[in-house]
Amino acid sequence: MKKAILFFLFISFISIKSNAQTINGSFMHDGVQRDYSLYIPVNYSASNAAPLVLNFHGFGHNGVAHENSFSKFKAIADTAGFIVVAPTGTPLPILNLNHWNVGGWTNSSPVDDIGFASALIDTIATNYNINMARVYSTGFSNGGFFSHRLACELGYRIAAIASVAGTFTPEIQSNCTPSHPTPVLQIHGTTDPTVPYNGTTGNGGMAPVDSVIDYWVNYNNCNSTPTVTALPDVNTTDGSTVERIVYSGGDAGVTVEHLKVTGGAHNWPGSTGNMDITASLEIWKFFSKYSNTNVSTNSIIKSQFKIYPNPVLENLTIENSSNKKEVYAVYNLVGNKVLEGQLSTGSNSISFSSLSNGIYVLRTSGKSFKIEKR
Repeated sequence: MKKAILFFLFISFISIKSNAQTINGSFMHDGVQRDYSLYIPVNYSASNAAPLVLNFHGFGHNGVAHENSFSKFKAIADTAGFIVVAPTGTPLPILNLNHWNVGGWTNSSPVDDIGFASALIDTIATNYNINMARVYSTGFSNGGFFSHRLACELGYRIAAIASVAGTFTPEIQSNCTPSHPTPVLQIHGTTDPTVPYNGTTGNGGMAPVDSVIDYWVNYNNCNSTPTVTALPDVNTTDGSTVERIVYSGGDAGVTVEHLKVTGGAHNWPGSTGNMDITASLEIWKFFSKYSNTNVSTNSIIKSQFKIYPNPVLENLTIENSSNKKEVYAVYNLVGNKVLEGQLSTGSNSISFSSLSNGIYVLRTSGKSFKIEKR
């Protein structure tokens, strides 16, 4: 079975640099096979670092159907030059429908989707030249909730997010500890029956759109008074109109923006429902303005850790500036744990001499680091 998975990974990552391609890939994470659909745009070149867009489907869907039927980022990617990945969630116990673990109605989930998202970024970055300062997350419904969760709990790897018809669960909000000023775009219909605009206390709780926007406006120190622009009612038969609401002046120049679809339901505008805007185009225009200035260009210094040498021949040094011990684990690219231990405060040495040459992922304190063994 393991050989079959390795062979599949090898076939999945054959890269044709001069042509667009869709790759259906898979890897093991925490003993579970995780699937994704990766799109490499027509103008991708290994010599230029490309932005990466994580695109998360709604509850009960899958990555391929979400991209092909709703988000349709591929044509935009070909023009703008970004890579887009549409992963697939795992079946939620009892309901047996694909989901992203966001707390609330997914509280029965045992899945570490935050760890999976981080491993997905690492997996793609080992095979393609990714601009790690320009990694973005978007999603629909459950995927929109998950994008908010990523901004809260994996923010050091995410430059900006956009949520379509997804807000906060109580668990997302209570555990939200962003690591940097975070640009946020919220697209939501005022008559959404699935994720109500004014929130709900049922189904595990869904925060009102206004409270989610208020959270990010306050966190980012944006101006409390927004600029409001009514967008042209291009399609007068769709039963809805759109306002662009922009809270500017945030720390590091970030904004919080809201495309309020008055009369809009539980839709991805431009594909279903409102046709005055194309959500995917609006999302990319928003993302393209921002990069994560907290990302180190050599990817070995993040917050409390300094890691060297990378590539490593025998011993990897990890300097832990925290005043507490941290647990670490090292995984290979099929998700198998190959090393584990504890980091003391100060300098630590980890022997990689028993490992074969290749790419590994070191995880500690909720962070992931790509390590090359030579």
